[in-house]
Order: sequence, then structure tokens, then C-alpha cells
Amino acid sequence: MSELLKNIDARTRLAGTNKLEILMFSLGVDSRTGRRETFGINVFKVREVMRTPPIAAAPEMPHAVQGMVSLRGVLVPVVDLASFAHFSTECSRDVMIVTEYNGHTQGFLVESVDTILRLDWAQMRVPPQMLTANLASLVTAVTELQDGRLVMMLDVEKVLAETAQIDNDLAYQDIKPLEMEGATVLFADDSSVARAQIVRTLDRMGVRHYAAINGRHAWQELTKLAAYADTQNRRVRDLVQLVLTDVEMPELDGYMLTRNIKNDPRFAGIPVLMHSSLSSMSNRKLGRAVGVDEYVSKFEPHRLAETLARMLGQAAAAEAA
Repeated sequence: MSELLKNIDARTRLAGTNKLEILMFSLGVDSRTGRRETFGINVFKVREVMRTPPIAAAPEMPHAVQGMVSLRGVLVPVVDLASFAHFSTECSRDVMIVTEYNGHTQGFLVESVDTILRLDWAQMRVPPQMLTANLASLVTAVTELQDGRLVMMLDVEKVLAETAQIDNDLAYQDIKPLEMEGATVLFADDSSVARAQIVRTLDRMGVRHYAAINGRHAWQELTKLAAYADTQNRRVRDLVQLVLTDVEMPELDGYMLTRNIKNDPRFAGIPVLMHSSLSSMSNRKLGRAVGVDEYVSKFEPHRLAETLARMLGQAAAAEAA
């Protein structure tokens, strides 16, 4: 199965083209519906696919965490995705997808993997509210295959936040209010968990904000602000001083959103801060190639606050000069 991923490094060339590749997998037949649903995960975040090794259980593990395995001397927590999603199935999950987010490595148990699908982010749609409600807001995007199947992208950040407990009150404790009147940030992220973390950080800083659920929505909001600024004979950067964006988003990803902003003179002087769990150096370089000003990893609210304060301060100083 690792042969599926042998060319993963070459796939980083897709970034900046609004394209992605997803590894499709199944969690088994849902006994409630009798259907075998198809799910997907971005190949950028997959290290390998393997048969599940023996899992060592430990007491008081978080919900759906089956235990841990040793991979080349490193202890890796193992999460049963079907259990986490309350997916009612009796199928065995003897396949493990090993993923890496922000330097955190974890294994996800699945019934089987299918293939790698290349597609355009524009083909990924925001899921209907009823679907997200049924899956506890675990689905961030949906696309339809030529055979009529729907592929659902899981919000892995939500899984990690609840199983790895990487988001806690202590992370926000030392964030101080920003002494800068009128500072405003527009941010885009398709993960409800990530949006909540961003809002919490900005609120503690006392920074006003506009929220967007993906890159297309953010671009629409920016163009609306540009139209309003024009009627008021003002610059857009008088209304929004910074754009904070995720990378992976349906319809328009963060690379393309950044490219649109940097190529449009209406948004001159507005810095873009990329905020993503794709934390490899290759992804940082790709961000800089499309005009990203700085990059900060997710699940680090204190570092996010420090970076925002510095960038907003620099923007204010440039205006005053």
C-alpha cells in the first residue's frame, strides 16, 4: 500500500494551482444505512499506509483512541475514525493511515484504502448543513465522482483537537490585548474548530474580524469591501489590515486566494499570513512563491497572536511613515 504514496514529494507541485490529491478510504458499511461511504484525506498529510501493527492500550485514553503503536522507535497514538464519528459498523479496521499535522504524527484506523484522486479545489463543495449535523461537523468538503459516489473530506483538525487535546485554555492564557485601535483581520478556514481557535485568539487580542468558511467566500468578502471602500473614497487597507488564511479549503484554496490578493492593486499593502497544519518547508516555500508574507502553524494560539501583533504593528508603522 505504501506504493500509493511513493511519489508524494513530487505532488507538492500541485500547490498554487488550486488542485489537490486525496487518498480515498472507507470506514466500513454503516449498519444504520447499509451503505459504504467514501471519505478522503489530503495526500500532503499522509506519511504512509500500512497494515495495523499490534496496538498497546493504555488506561484513560480519550474517546476513539485505541492506544499506541511503535513506528521505527516512535510512539504513535492510534485513532479509530469510525468510533470517533459514531459510525455504526462491525467491519474490522486493519488498515492504518499514518498522518502528520504540525509535527504531530498519528495513525487513523480505516477499513480499506481505495486510490488517490487528483482534482481541482473548485470541485470540492461546502457540504449541506444536514450532512455536517449528522456527522457532528466532521465533513469540511464534498465532491462527486464520475460513478456517482460522494467523497467526504473529514475535518482531521477536529479529530486531533478532541483526541490529542492540543487545544486547551492554557494556550490562550498569556495572550494580551493589542493596543491598536481599529485593527481588523479577515480570516478564512473551512474547519469549524480552527475558526473557533482563531476567533478566540483575536477576541483576546481585542482585534475585530471578518470570518470566511473558505477561500472563495473570503474573496467575495474582500471584493465587497473593495466596492464599499470605493464608494467611500477610501482604501481597502483602511478597512482590513491583514488577511489570515488556511491552505486547504474547498472551492478556492489559500494559495490561490493569496495570489488573487497580491495580483489585485485594490488590496495593495494588505499582508497575508498563512495559517495551516501543512507545516513542511516545501509548503512554506510554495506560500512565499504566491506572495504569502508570513507563515504560522495551527494549534499554536500564542505564536499566532505574537505574529499577528507584529504584522499589524508593522502595517500601522508603514502607514504612519
